[in-house]
Amino acid sequence: MSRRPPAPDPADRQRSLARLRAAVPARPADEREEQVRGGWIPDPVLPDRLRGTRWTLTPRHVAVISLVLLIGLLWAGCSVLRSRPHQVPNPQPPATLTTGSPVAAPSTQPSPGSSPTSTPPAIVVHVAGKVRKPGLIRTHPGARVADALTAAGGPLPGTDLTTLNLARPLTDGEQILVGLTASSQSNALPPGTTQPGAPTSPTQVDLNTATLAQLETLPGVGPVLAQRILDYRTQNGPFTTIDQLQEVPGVGQKKFDSLKPHVRI
Repeated sequence: MSRRPPAPDPADRQRSLARLRAAVPARPADEREEQVRGGWIPDPVLPDRLRGTRWTLTPRHVAVISLVLLIGLLWAGCSVLRSRPHQVPNPQPPATLTTGSPVAAPSTQPSPGSSPTSTPPAIVVHVAGKVRKPGLIRTHPGARVADALTAAGGPLPGTDLTTLNLARPLTDGEQILVGLTASSQSNALPPGTTQPGAPTSPTQVDLNTATLAQLETLPGVGPVLAQRILDYRTQNGPFTTIDQLQEVPGVGQKKFDSLKPHVRI
């Protein structure tokens, strides 16, 4: 079993340290301070007002520096985005103009194998009575009685036109008597001729060409009902069947039965 060495005496330790300090010469205080600082800085370098000054950053300084850095980063980001290349759309090249061949006038002769275009035939009516230029009037299909009167120079002054339906479409070959009553119409016609729209017999009236006065000759038809028949013919076109007379306001079944033997299409 090994023996432990005896513990050193503290008094001997203190005496040994004193002998070492006496053997090493003491250094000046400036050299000791230089060793602590790690270097020597000559005093003339710093002004007197800055000696002993310590630089510190306050929260306000940190906020200002952060704001400046943020603004710089935003500006740099915008510059980078603006400097990025982008595709420029390619403009369409201008259309080249080509000179075409002159257009030839359309020929009136029908081409072989094509059906010729037929123009609707003109309508010829006879305007007689109190007009400036009585006679035959040639007009276009779809013309009205008013158009025929205008082509005949117009009615004479003081002529009563209430017996005419000026809005009625014209039919080819009809005669328009202006300013004549129902009794004088038969005397105005040449011998052996009949007026289209006039009754072919004392008891029949053409619903498509009859005037207001001729419709009033029908049994039980007065001026009001006769005008209704003319208005219906103007709005719906010529009658295609006698049964359409029942569609006129005021013509019931009994009235139609009494008028049917006296009208025709």
